[in-house]
Amino acid sequence: MLSERLKQSVVQDIWKLRSKGYRVVLVHGGGPFIKKMLELVEIESEFIEGHRKTSAEALKYIEMALKGEVNGSLVNLLNKAGLKAVGLSGKDGRMVLARKRYHMSVQNGKEIQYDLGQVGDVEQVDTILIDTLLDKDYLPVVTCIASDEAGNDYNINADMFAGSLAGALRASHYLVLTDVDGLLRDITDPSSIIRKLRLEELKPLFGSVIKGGMIPKMESCELALRQGARSACIINGTKPESIFEAVNPEKIIGTEICL
Repeated sequence: MLSERLKQSVVQDIWKLRSKGYRVVLVHGGGPFIKKMLELVEIESEFIEGHRKTSAEALKYIEMALKGEVNGSLVNLLNKAGLKAVGLSGKDGRMVLARKRYHMSVQNGKEIQYDLGQVGDVEQVDTILIDTLLDKDYLPVVTCIASDEAGNDYNINADMFAGSLAGALRASHYLVLTDVDGLLRDITDPSSIIRKLRLEELKPLFGSVIKGGMIPKMESCELALRQGARSACIINGTKPESIFEAVNPEKIIGTEICL
């Protein structure tokens, strides 16, 4: 997201997928852009056990960063490559219905609930708008803002948002782009990559092998598969061709999670 060269590489891979007949939906977040925007408007971020608390005021600027800057630039790049990209958020066409999220913590044997402000989870997905665009040969580019039934807006973790969308669309390939080759048994040893995991093998790995930023990515793969996606794979988006190669049934790129 921060490198123009890498963004161009991703766009070229997507163009190749489209030329082979794949229907592509691109979902994105934009943590670094959110951080920069909040610093620019001098809104301090409050964190509760590592989870960002989002005020209504902060959400206005988060939405500006995600929809105005990140989404707009990706749509522009894809259109310059000859594709027909359409920028969206979960709010458009009531595509994604959100619910408020609370962070739960156990302290001294008691469960404590923390209010994270305008942070949400996906409650429901309506794929009609996406399906309509795909049928007309458009490429939806979706960012992770959505509203609840009452019209309150929420920022949703991009990995979980993407997993929910992939499941609802019954995606044949759910690809999660990150900056490592996949899930490593030893983070310091690139050769320790786990190439294939069954869904039931994931749970014992959380907290030991699956840590930090890999947790929401693995959780999103689990969510996608349980809700209807046919395959899920974590790949290194910084390597050219990785996206295109990941849909080749004869190759395993990154870490594949299957039912």
